[in-house]
Amino acid sequence: MSEALTTVAVICLTLSEKIAAGVFSVEGRLPSERHLSEYFSTTRITLREALSQLEGQGLIYREVRRGWFVSPPRIIYNPLQRSHFHAMVREQGRSARTEVIDAAVLTASDTVCNKLALPLGSEVYCIRRLRYIDGRPVLYVEHYLNPQFFPNILNADLTQSLTDLYSTQYGVSYGRVRFDMVPTRLSEQASWALKVAPGNPALFITRVNRDQHHRVIDCDLEYWRYDALQIDVEVN
Repeated sequence: MSEALTTVAVICLTLSEKIAAGVFSVEGRLPSERHLSEYFSTTRITLREALSQLEGQGLIYREVRRGWFVSPPRIIYNPLQRSHFHAMVREQGRSARTEVIDAAVLTASDTVCNKLALPLGSEVYCIRRLRYIDGRPVLYVEHYLNPQFFPNILNADLTQSLTDLYSTQYGVSYGRVRFDMVPTRLSEQASWALKVAPGNPALFITRVNRDQHHRVIDCDLEYWRYDALQIDVEVN
């Protein structure tokens, strides 16, 4: 084994043990790359290889212009449970917040029209939101709504749960849902919103929702930070 590979293994093991022991600051920030390079008596290239391996394991993450941080515990996500984001996070003893990036009427792409069972070129409502767990942005989502079912919804408080808003304002509740989950790379928009470098790994979830009358009402395109989520499903 080469000296560089040995050094990478030592760095990974040492930092993993320090993370497990809770050595780093309350906010989980790791020392700077320069400090770590000096501590391990190695080059930045070797150090970054070790940090990239730890990032790939979901132990740490990097924020643009802020440095490296210890990854918080993952949220357990069961797609078979009909619980909205805020409720799911609160039930696990964490804090949730939603920020609206923008909301508008636009001409949907062919892909979105097909998912919503609408004619090509149809106008839809598009709501883009950023969702936080314990103050950390973990989910960038684009919601596409069929305007027929939700008149004037863009004037509502869109930081709240859309599930609750549908129910209280429109008498619409979710029925059958279709999920599609694939590992991917963050899009440029998602990277910017989540404050990470473009191309970072992510879990991409597409969700097409029907209401209690079996009508397709909306679809969500979700980009999750890959270290924020753990899928857990039990089927009888």
